[in-house]
Amino acid sequence: MALTRETEYADDDEIEVREAVPGDYPAVAAFTADTWESGDYIPDAFPRWMADDDPDTRTFVAVDTTESPPDPERVDAVDADEVDGVAADRAVGICQAVGLSEHEGWMQAMRVDPDYRGRRLSRALNDAGFHWLHETGRRVARNMVFSWNTEGLGASRVNGFEPGTEFRWVQPEPDAEAAARTDDAAVIDADPDAAWGFWSDSAARDALDGLGLDSGESWALSELTRDRLRRAAEEDRLLVVSAPDGGLGGFAYRVRTSEREGDDGESQVRAEYGVAAWAGAQSCDALLAAISRDAAAAGAATTRVLIPESATWVSDAALAGAEIGEDPDFVMRADLTKRHWA
Repeated sequence: MALTRETEYADDDEIEVREAVPGDYPAVAAFTADTWESGDYIPDAFPRWMADDDPDTRTFVAVDTTESPPDPERVDAVDADEVDGVAADRAVGICQAVGLSEHEGWMQAMRVDPDYRGRRLSRALNDAGFHWLHETGRRVARNMVFSWNTEGLGASRVNGFEPGTEFRWVQPEPDAEAAARTDDAAVIDADPDAAWGFWSDSAARDALDGLGLDSGESWALSELTRDRLRRAAEEDRLLVVSAPDGGLGGFAYRVRTSEREGDDGESQVRAEYGVAAWAGAQSCDALLAAISRDAAAAGAATTRVLIPESATWVSDAALAGAEIGEDPDFVMRADLTKRHWA
């Protein structure tokens, strides 16, 4: 389902929401170049999005129909070689909708030109994404907001999202010789059905609303399924540890390894784990040690492991000696069955 120009989302007569085109690049790069002091990924990602013919992704822009797009040669943030064609109007907001499964969607990359804030552009962009997700069969949409981003949290609530869940990143160091501090818990056979049974009845699942890192979209969360654990086991990406008194004490699964730029500017490999769930501090210790060994075997220099946000989970990881992210992240949720679409 493509968004047509007859579908209206903005109340402002000067603003229109449409699907992005390559010629929007100069305007998008200009107003997203300085989103944060550290920059923004969107100027680099936008050309890839335009070149990708993924049927499960749509990128939307809000445009000022009274303004012409900037000249690429006059925008410092733009590589003119990346521009393919010229847009007829000026992009002043952007948002992307991604279908993660047959019934789940993800909203991301929400940005609005500072000169256009306060004109309800984020609401119009979200509605376009919600509409497309609903038309393609999705009935829930989620997004992620850094816990310190109060403006983003407020905008999410205004735009139709409700509180979902929260999580924290932990980063155990890759180490081929990593060992748990106790011998009472050990790595056991990676039985995906046993791991699924543990997950189904775990406090971690309840805390995370059943979510883990999505296997396709790197900054997205989706429902963890039995099939996903089975695929992880088949590909030697599922880690299971025993409980001190026998049985299963916890599990984790590696979602992917990816190259990223490190603090020194050099490229490095990061291993990402969709969730780590355990029962008790000793099982946590054993599981994080297993993750350290697995990451080293995968050639990773760093890790990123998703855990629930609570005093218990975070302090268990701290007791095991893992590096822990400074702040939690929030996942917001929009029920698309409650919306009425044109």
